[in-house]
Amino acid sequence: MDDTHIGPNAIAAESIRCIVKLGGAAITCKNELEMINEDNLQTVSSQLRQAMIMGSCSNKVVGMDWSKRPGVSDISCTVGDFGDQAQLNVDFSEFIVVHGAGSFGHFQASKSGVHKGGLNQPLVKAGFVATRISVTNLNLEIVRALAREGIPSIGMSPFSSGWSTSNRNVASADLAGVAKALHSGFIPVLHGDAVLDNKLGCTILSGDVIIRHLAEHLKPEYVVFLTDVYGVYDCPPTEPNAVLLREIAVDEDGSWSVVNPEVENRNKQEYHSNLKSIVTLSKGLFFLRHHQHQVEITVAAHDTTGGMETKITEAAMIAKLGIDVYIVKAATSHSLRALSGELRHSIPADWLGTVIRFSRRDG
Repeated sequence: MDDTHIGPNAIAAESIRCIVKLGGAAITCKNELEMINEDNLQTVSSQLRQAMIMGSCSNKVVGMDWSKRPGVSDISCTVGDFGDQAQLNVDFSEFIVVHGAGSFGHFQASKSGVHKGGLNQPLVKAGFVATRISVTNLNLEIVRALAREGIPSIGMSPFSSGWSTSNRNVASADLAGVAKALHSGFIPVLHGDAVLDNKLGCTILSGDVIIRHLAEHLKPEYVVFLTDVYGVYDCPPTEPNAVLLREIAVDEDGSWSVVNPEVENRNKQEYHSNLKSIVTLSKGLFFLRHHQHQVEITVAAHDTTGGMETKITEAAMIAKLGIDVYIVKAATSHSLRALSGELRHSIPADWLGTVIRFSRRDG
């Protein structure tokens, strides 16, 4: 049973413009333990600011991170900047940010088996604590990066905000805090987290599942997944003949079909048949592979959240709600266009990414 509470102060659904997923592989160095990709995170934060203040006359950044940083001697806080009413009146209350863990959390969770449950075991309990230390540290750094761009960000850890699961499915989620933060003009920043599970004892709640749950209850205009590749491919993007799938349609029954590029007629029936997901252990690349009526989805061996299978599945479920999903490479001109809502009415020919949409069929 899904026990989700939004509360009396929930912000109007139509005012939620976008939910953004910052992929762990895009904002961290996934092969280096607990290492942030500082360049990507700074660019993504700047692009989020640009997308959030579209139509505003103010381009001045007034930072909100007033704490010390490693290697930086001064604390940046200029009180006089807050006399700029144009800056203070910028509306940031239309976005929700959710981020993955990347090189944070997965190591601790996989070593201890937190994702499998068994909280009564000392190793699992220790791993639960270690995982949360790691992912909340990353959450703080992302909140600080957004704050340095003048975005009034508030970190909201699912464990501390009333999220729990039952056999890894969301069982409880108190969204009142998210709604109140939005209503007060803040940008909630959630993340994949270790949570309690009423059947398993504990598990890992992925950011992708969180996004789908938020989308279901708050109905954003669109959802953007920022990744480390340009979108979904028909084979690993490292292969020379890899084709970017620009548009995928999701039907009522959950089956997927590739709309653009158009599949050759002789392969069309096979390619568009009900596509079943199978998992292979390899590098964390984002691709679908046609293989005997199936789609093959890669997942990194250390990924405790389901990897690409979970991402594609959750994106398809969001699309079935009638909400467009854009999967695009982070820190590029293409990601800025997706974040800004430029793709909502038509997809420009020069845009690189994947759109997943609900297939609306009449009659």
